[in-house]
Amino acid sequence: MIRVAINGYGNLGRGVEQAITKNADMEVAVVFTRRDPATVTTQGAPVAHVDDMASWTDKVDVCLNCGGSATDLIEQTPAATALFHTVDSFDTHARIPEHFAAVDAAAKASGHVALISTGWDPGLFSMLRVLGEAVLPDGATTTFWGPGVSQGHSDALRRIDGVVDAKQYTRPVEATVAAVKAGDDVELTTRSMHTRDCYVVAEEGGRPGPHRAGDRGDAQLLRRLRHHRHLHHR
Repeated sequence: MIRVAINGYGNLGRGVEQAITKNADMEVAVVFTRRDPATVTTQGAPVAHVDDMASWTDKVDVCLNCGGSATDLIEQTPAATALFHTVDSFDTHARIPEHFAAVDAAAKASGHVALISTGWDPGLFSMLRVLGEAVLPDGATTTFWGPGVSQGHSDALRRIDGVVDAKQYTRPVEATVAAVKAGDDVELTTRSMHTRDCYVVAEEGGRPGPHRAGDRGDAQLLRRLRHHRHLHHR
């Protein structure tokens, strides 16, 4: 039986917990949280504060880090790798070399195995691209997302001071999709490929304000979202 720790109990952590129930050779040994453990209700696994992770090293085989890529996993995965074998789904592409270096150093120092960026993209979708390019070596690979909700972007919006709730919908630009399908020589940029619709609920009587101190990734994200001119608030 593989004893799994879930580090972080948001949407991803709860999804991981449900997935583990589908595998007869796995069990959730513990859920780690930054919140008061007494306020967290799981499907039956015990809950411990992240400050107590070291006391679980002999009870856990692998720790699945389920924080967000914007600010959490950069710190979460190296810290957990010092204590356990780890897996995460870090997906901020531009910062993967930086994240790899930090996790690699922690893994080598502790003698643990760490697997990073094993979500959808990078992750499973990366493997599909490799298979496609192996079959069609002279083809061109173009990735469009949506329409659908981006959990990472929505989470970053909700971290902004003055925001009560927020959802970010990613929509492919149909004209660009059609041009790519037709084989046209079209310029592919962030703006030409996708539109990000951001729906924000502001605090009563207020408007979304500056990002919280230290949330550099969220501030950069908000600037990118505003660049698309589809930021709605009420």
